[in-house]
Amino acid sequence: MKHKNIGSNFDDFLKEEGILADAEAVAVKRVIAYQIKHLLDEKKITKLALSQKMGTSRSSLDRLLDPSDTSLSLKTLSRVAFSLGKKLSIQLI
Repeated sequence: MKHKNIGSNFDDFLKEEGILADAEAVAVKRVIAYQIKHLLDEKKITKLALSQKMGTSRSSLDRLLDPSDTSLSLKTLSRVAFSLGKKLSIQLI
């Protein structure tokens, strides 16, 4: 008996279900949120201090740090990177 999913990968499954792009967006956002949280801890910067440095509200920063909220702009990413003394690098691979 042949099984159509044997030998396939998870990306193929997600693509068939039509949710690959959404799953990738959530994965990327989780990595970004983790990196920002790690930098905050490393530099001993509070969320309030970072939000003030960025010129935004604490609730906006909380949305940026929410791994499940994939709506963010390049402008926001650029501002948080600059505020943490980092550069933003984005690639299409």
